[in-house]
This record gives sequence, C-alpha cells and structure tokens, in this order.
Amino acid sequence: MIKDLFNTAISLIFKPSEAWKVLSKKQSDSHDSFLSGYVYPFMGLIILAAFLGVLFSSRENDLQIALKESIVTLLSVFGGFFLASYLVNEIWRSMLHREPNIKLCQRFVGYSSALMYCLNIVLSLFPDFFFLRFLLIYTIYIVWEGAIPYLGVKEPEQLQFVGFSTVIILVMPIVIAFILRLLMPGLNN
Repeated sequence: MIKDLFNTAISLIFKPSEAWKVLSKKQSDSHDSFLSGYVYPFMGLIILAAFLGVLFSSRENDLQIALKESIVTLLSVFGGFFLASYLVNEIWRSMLHREPNIKLCQRFVGYSSALMYCLNIVLSLFPDFFFLRFLLIYTIYIVWEGAIPYLGVKEPEQLQFVGFSTVIILVMPIVIAFILRLLMPGLNN
C-alpha cells in the first residue's frame, strides 16, 4: 500500500502528464479505496512526521508541544483537503457549468496535493530545509496537466480554473493551521 502511495506521488511529481492519463483511466475505482489507500495514509505519515519532527528536533523535546503540533497538522491537512475539495467543486459547478461531483474533485485535489504532502513530510522531519517550500510553485504544473485529461476542462477555461484551483489547494491548509495556531497557545513554531 505504501509503495503504491509513493509510486503514485512520485509519478505525479516527476511525470504528471503520464500520471494523470493513467489516473483518468482509474476513475471508475472506488472512492473509498482512494481515500483509504491514498489520502488517509498520506495524512497519517504527515502527522507522524510532524510529531517526530517536533519531538526530536526541538530543544525542549516536549511531548505536549509535539502532540499540539500533531493536532494542528491533522486538522490543517484533513480540513484543508476537504475544504479545498468543496471549493474546487464549487468552481467546477459555477465556472465550468458542470454538475457538482464532489468525489471527482476530492480525487483531483488529493492527487494534485502529492507534492505538498511529500514536502510536508520532509519539512516536518528536517525543518532546516525551509527553502524547499518554494517547490510548491510546481503544483501549478501538476494541476495544469491534470485539468484537461482528468476533469475534462476545456482549453479556454483551463488557465482560470488552474489558477483558482492551485491557490485553493495550497492556501486552505495554511489558513486552517494559522487559525489553529492562534487558538492554541504555546505553539511558537
């Protein structure tokens, strides 16, 4: 399962056009298998990396701070995924005038977030590599490559859809984490 997870993520990052074509053929697969085989394991690895990263890299080695960071990470990644999926579905409905399809938009957001998920794991374990956050700009290309073959977006609408979708996918977890850090005193990361 983990091997398939990382194979899918690596192909989406390094060969997105080929990966989206393969994934578009697998759209008939169960939505539950997508969530339980791709999204939830990724979220679990991100949360584990956040816990271990704070526990072993902070000066205090404080279990309480590590648990708080794990909670913030859980809620920001989980909430960011579902909120971004909902908003992309609304863009899909209003901008492209299509019937709402939340399951399709969840798969699109989940696959488009592959780079963000991998970077979250790496940066949680190695926070000194903060400059890798600039690689998130590449998410634009991943979304661009998936918009036509996976969602069937028409070319004239592609630029506008990709712009809005990318911003939503990248910003939602950050907004949720920011709000949670305001609400949880003691997290000075």
